[in-house]
Amino acid sequence: MTELTMAKALNEGLRRAMRDDDKVLVMGEDIGKLGGVFRITDGLQAEFGAQRIVDTPLAESGIMGTAVGLAYRGYRPVVEIQFDGFVYPAFDQIVSNVAKLHYRSQGAVKMPITIRIPWAGGVGAAEHHSESPEAYFVHTSGLRVVAVSNPQDAYVVLRQAIACDDPVVFFEPKRLYHGKGEVDLDVDLADAAPMGLARIARAGSDVTLLTYGAQVSTAMDAATVAEDEGIDIEVIDLRSLSPVDYKTVTASVRKTGRVVVTHEAAREAGLGAELIASVTERCFYHLETPPVRVTGWDIPYPPAKLEKNHVPDLDRILDGVDRVLDRPNSLTGVEL
Repeated sequence: MTELTMAKALNEGLRRAMRDDDKVLVMGEDIGKLGGVFRITDGLQAEFGAQRIVDTPLAESGIMGTAVGLAYRGYRPVVEIQFDGFVYPAFDQIVSNVAKLHYRSQGAVKMPITIRIPWAGGVGAAEHHSESPEAYFVHTSGLRVVAVSNPQDAYVVLRQAIACDDPVVFFEPKRLYHGKGEVDLDVDLADAAPMGLARIARAGSDVTLLTYGAQVSTAMDAATVAEDEGIDIEVIDLRSLSPVDYKTVTASVRKTGRVVVTHEAAREAGLGAELIASVTERCFYHLETPPVRVTGWDIPYPPAKLEKNHVPDLDRILDGVDRVLDRPNSLTGVEL
């Protein structure tokens, strides 16, 4: 085991994938000589050359279109979108081509493209650098969508995504890039948990707390605080947003009878709404109270000085827990 930051774990995941398969190449803005804005590709061009670590123009639609052509020719392109809010120019290519070609060709054409997106807020950046657009991609049939929350998953799931014959949108929480954790660099993908499997980050019996990405660490902190009040929270790290591992999710909800979903993205038509609808369909007679969403607000991402009021924090998550436990909370008018 080696202690690595998430950024370094992603770097090692790319390096391992490129060593294992010479059809893997990486494309993106400033990823070669610079090593990427977040240095995820640092040192890779020196090792693999400019033909496999490709500096591209600032043209996301062109980058994705090129990746489609490469996938047609048997390559496994890894595309880096420099920031979450820059993915929209590539959206037409992703939705109209990447997500459709396997189905349209009756399986004759595969699109083994991994789309890496530095994602979400908490780093004091502007609105196009802090967005959470995951619902767009979860709503698009033909795409797998994953979000990692720790260095070990960053290393393993990235390799799994690159090896997958389906297109994968791979969300990397920027505010966890410098967080450290133990990573097994020698893990065999055949022995690792499947990419679509959720992880029980903390077992509990009173409330199921569903989340993903950087919110997992906030949820774990909330569970620790709640424990001091005798509340036992089970934290589920979804890992895969499409498809969702509803077997793990529903087993937890049927055990606890209560569910809170938290994510940074806006509330309206967000992933939390789909999770709650699906959980309610599957677990209606096990629910003791209505499910609760704790999310970002339905506004454009705010300036850096205000983002602490936008991203769900420990207090807002605990308030959601109080709501499903019928404890005094922000909606009852009782001071907490």
